[in-house]
Amino acid sequence: MQTTALSKSTESKDHLFTQQIFLPYPLDYVFEFFSNAKNLQALTPPSLHFQILTPLPIEMKPGALIDYKLKLFGIPFRWRTRIDTWDPPHQFSDSQIKGPYRKWVHTHTFETVEGGVLMKDQVQYLSPGGPLEPLINKLFVGPQVQKIFTYRNKALETLLAKKN
Repeated sequence: MQTTALSKSTESKDHLFTQQIFLPYPLDYVFEFFSNAKNLQALTPPSLHFQILTPLPIEMKPGALIDYKLKLFGIPFRWRTRIDTWDPPHQFSDSQIKGPYRKWVHTHTFETVEGGVLMKDQVQYLSPGGPLEPLINKLFVGPQVQKIFTYRNKALETLLAKKN
């Protein structure tokens, strides 16, 4: 089960991407997978050439900084995120400190449900582009965010099954 939505935030100009997926595994198992930053690379489409630059392992906690490099639409970027909240095994959030977006705040929640875990993602973001931002988001960034998370969900199902 997967549901996805992309909308405009009612309070600001930010875009809001939400998604949830059912994973038929115990809560601790799913959260442990997300606690390991090295799994990010396996969850990211190869077309983004995503690479973690921060030496592994990374201690996940509030204030932890993680540096990456990637390519979006063929343009290389450095990206730094900060873990803002860390509440194992229920929730964590990270935000972009430096990178390709004007704003990126990603909240991950994990809820035990019958037969497994309901994992929810919420991303509040703002694309670059100034007055052209709505058009840039509609044509490029919004579809790219959707594509990244669709890939991630397919990869998640495969990777979690292999580890179990």
